[in-house]
Amino acid sequence: MFPPAGAMPEAATLFKEWSGYLKPEDVARVETAYHFSEAAHSGQFRASGDPYISHPLAVANILAELHLDSQALSAALLHDVMEDTEVTKTEISKKFGKPVADLVDGVSKLDRIEFETHEEAQAENFRKMLLAMARDVRVILIKLADRLHNMRTLGAVPVPKRKRIARETLDIYAPIANRLGLNGIYQELEDLGFLYLYPARNRVLSKALKSARGNRREVVGKVEEAINKRLKKEGIEALVHGREKHLYSIYRKMREKHLSFAKVHDVFGFRIIVKDVPSCYLVLGALHGLYKPIPGKFKDYIAIPKANGYQSLHTTLFGPFGSPIEIQIRTQEMHKIAEAGVASHWLYKSTDASLNELQKKTHQWLQSLLEIQSGTGDSTEFLEHLKVDLFPDAVYVFTPKGKILSLPRGATAVDFAYSVHTDIGNRCVAVKINDELMPLRTELKNGERVEIITASHAKPNPLWLNYVITAKARSHIRHFLKSVQSQESAQLGERLLNQALSVLRTGVAEIKEAQWEKLLKDTGAKSKADILADIGLGKRLSVVVARQLLSLGNAPGEERRNVGPVMIRGSEGMAVQFAQCCKPIPGDPIIGLISKGQGMIIHTHDCPVIVKTRADPGKVIDVEWAPETKKLFNVSIKLVVMNQRGVLAKVAAAISGADSNIDNVTVDPELGDQYATMHFTLQVFNRLHLAQIMRALRRLPEVIRITRVNN
Repeated sequence: MFPPAGAMPEAATLFKEWSGYLKPEDVARVETAYHFSEAAHSGQFRASGDPYISHPLAVANILAELHLDSQALSAALLHDVMEDTEVTKTEISKKFGKPVADLVDGVSKLDRIEFETHEEAQAENFRKMLLAMARDVRVILIKLADRLHNMRTLGAVPVPKRKRIARETLDIYAPIANRLGLNGIYQELEDLGFLYLYPARNRVLSKALKSARGNRREVVGKVEEAINKRLKKEGIEALVHGREKHLYSIYRKMREKHLSFAKVHDVFGFRIIVKDVPSCYLVLGALHGLYKPIPGKFKDYIAIPKANGYQSLHTTLFGPFGSPIEIQIRTQEMHKIAEAGVASHWLYKSTDASLNELQKKTHQWLQSLLEIQSGTGDSTEFLEHLKVDLFPDAVYVFTPKGKILSLPRGATAVDFAYSVHTDIGNRCVAVKINDELMPLRTELKNGERVEIITASHAKPNPLWLNYVITAKARSHIRHFLKSVQSQESAQLGERLLNQALSVLRTGVAEIKEAQWEKLLKDTGAKSKADILADIGLGKRLSVVVARQLLSLGNAPGEERRNVGPVMIRGSEGMAVQFAQCCKPIPGDPIIGLISKGQGMIIHTHDCPVIVKTRADPGKVIDVEWAPETKKLFNVSIKLVVMNQRGVLAKVAAAISGADSNIDNVTVDPELGDQYATMHFTLQVFNRLHLAQIMRALRRLPEVIRITRVNN
């Protein structure tokens, strides 16, 4: 469907081609967008050395192949201006209208927001894009066209980036194209992803396919001739195409079924296109009379269409030379949808019921994404759910009323319950499969009739997470458990805080709203309930929160209430962390620092990291080591030793003899041949224990110098 990578035609030539389906005023609007984009990207070049404008023009041309409207083409031409230039959404909205601005914004990445990891940034970008797509499916069509052109020109970027983009394409973009029924884009994205992620495997497989092509083409010719002859004899009008499977689908079959290339027989398949649905079944009967069908290899996607609207009859036959032949039988309308998917809404303006059904199914899927998003706070979790949703090998089951539901292979009765309705899932207690009571963890099989039994008092069981596989079920169970856990934790947290405040001769009821508001602002928590839940979960210390609240209640000019230092035992769990910069151990003078989202972090008094923070009394807590601490603490030491055989073993033995454990060791021979530097991370009880270890090490004649390391 799409032209191969290569030199793009001139913009004027493309506008002339696009005028074949666009109105003159629409072409003029697209031309304006092109000139605006060209001016915005002036002086910018791609990694290949081409002027940057060649990329948005190529993206718009891919969409023109799908006959998308002028708004989508304009947005495609402008899709990088917000990201790579100073142009704002407001400017685009004023010049090209709000719909175009919304499309551009939906496609643009979140580059101006800082994320801790690349994975987090990637997940948040996908979430933003998919939520924009739920409002307007053209967002994802532009993004897929953008990715397709980037993949066609991926050879110009460095190898690590090339592999990362190829992996992302195979994991996310190709499955989305498949989910939306965009077959041409899907297959090309997979083949290009395979080429750049596994270049050696691609080369070997491509060579094997070329060498086998001659022999197999002869087989294809004979089979095609036999099929045509048989259909003519039956009086059925049909177009028969022999086709070669795309490279990545052959590779995937080899990998999944552990086959060598020689054992993959169905590299070639046949597509038969007829005038109407009854003819599809007539062709099936004729072919089953010509060649024997392989049992279990027949699928009727006409009666039960795939989730992306795809319809065809699939059958696999024993060919004349003993090798399997894969056959697809469909009508012309089904073929259009199979190739263009959701884009067929623009490509073929039609009142065809199957197109309307496809739009409905796509809309339902997009709404399910919004549902998953609403129950998921974390963008990486949302992406994990999405990936599950994008790789379904469907199982079709019936509700008690005869409605067909499509679920991923391996789905259980609980997945089925949530796919019917969230409330059914939350309240399910048992299941009847084909009128027999079965466990809720039972995997469903094709054609089964499933009835869920519910109870008003029932609620989701955490154990369900071990076997549900659909994104919807997983996200709703997690959301329910989080909300219940949060409520219970908040109740426990309030009791613990009351205890801490009672020691300081006050209570939660006496804390004013202004004190809570100041605390929320200082800690970055969203609500009072969140702080109480954190105390209940052990993420915050009740004594620390109590002291913070009391110190925030001071009137201007009033001295802070002296409530004494917080005792640190080392066994506080998530609520207290020990700074990696200075690695404090019992015996070191210490100070507590309140960090947003991290609880309290313990530093040594002289740590340079907290010099600036000490001026802010709201963030600093007085802390002391408890008289007895039983936890082991990590500490770093550096040794300069004589570079002799067996010196590491002697040092390790001395450390072990001093009752310490080595957590990590590195040796750096940078001091020439005579000396070496050793870096140890040891586990010690306190400063006295560390001093004993250092004395034991100083007794070794090979140790020249020893120091404790504080970054």
